[in-house]
Amino acid sequence: MDTWQVILLGTIEGLTEYLPVSSTAHLLLTEKLLGVTSPGRTFEVLIQLGAIFALLAVYSGKLLRLAADLPSDPKTRRFVLAVLIAFLPAAVIGAAAHKIIKELLFESPLIICLSLVIGGVVLLIVDRMTFVRRYDNVMEIPPSTAFVIGLCQCLAMIPGVSRSGSTIVSAMLLGADKRTAAEFSFFLAMPTMTGAFAFDLYKNWSLLTADDVGNIALGFIAAFITGLIVVRYALDFISVRGLSFFGWWRLLVGGIGLGALAVLG
Repeated sequence: MDTWQVILLGTIEGLTEYLPVSSTAHLLLTEKLLGVTSPGRTFEVLIQLGAIFALLAVYSGKLLRLAADLPSDPKTRRFVLAVLIAFLPAAVIGAAAHKIIKELLFESPLIICLSLVIGGVVLLIVDRMTFVRRYDNVMEIPPSTAFVIGLCQCLAMIPGVSRSGSTIVSAMLLGADKRTAAEFSFFLAMPTMTGAFAFDLYKNWSLLTADDVGNIALGFIAAFITGLIVVRYALDFISVRGLSFFGWWRLLVGGIGLGALAVLG
């Protein structure tokens, strides 16, 4: 890949990772458009580290506070347990289905575009629904509810579904307000994305060349910078504007993709 292509893909990763639009879909479709790829599809997963670091940077104060309160505060321990329980389904299913995800689902633009469109419709419907609010603080989400959210997160193993989209929508359906749902999605992203990064690096380390490592490092920097911007403002945007904008965006991108497939094959 050329340098500008790496920077473009890293920028797309940072801009889309924490929004309910599917960063994987945007990366894969952009690569199809550019005519580039990476060995074992490692680049697409490993540059997520930049987005992870952006989230950790913005949430460093909250994470330090959680760590300080963990030994003495039962509420903090319950919340940390809830996040870990929510992470477990993705850890188990992701490891078991890794080969299918990478070799089948990642290589199907049709599945990606259809997932974008279907997910867009879901966001538009959910954004107009009225829910009974049970949780307006992310610390209040219990482990049982977190586990269901974690199961729904596994749908995002289909590129185009969106990890953040599936977790935000499921949390809202289970009684969280929009901001709380989005924030829990942020916390759940930390172990989920870190685990995906570590597992993919372990499985594909032998495929990487010096050029690949350089591209990943550059993509990391681009994803980190743009990810910082998104993490700082995403919660406020979602809590005020809702999910409709992202629903329409998914319909636009998925529709263009389906049109291109119909015309160009």
